[in-house]
Amino acid sequence: MSFKDWITYVIEKMVWFMETPKKDRKAMKYASREPWAYRWFGMIPMSMKIAAKKVRKR
Repeated sequence: MSFKDWITYVIEKMVWFMETPKKDRKAMKYASREPWAYRWFGMIPMSMKIAAKKVRKR
């Protein structure tokens, strides 16, 4: 990547950042992120959570 390409990329990101409202940027950040337990341990926490809900219902 040349210096000119890099500058163009950085300027595009800065313009996008300045044009989007803060609450939209924050919403996009948290909407695409799954909980840390699922990221770190996979499906095991989710299956334990579902099993605990079933036990509590009884």
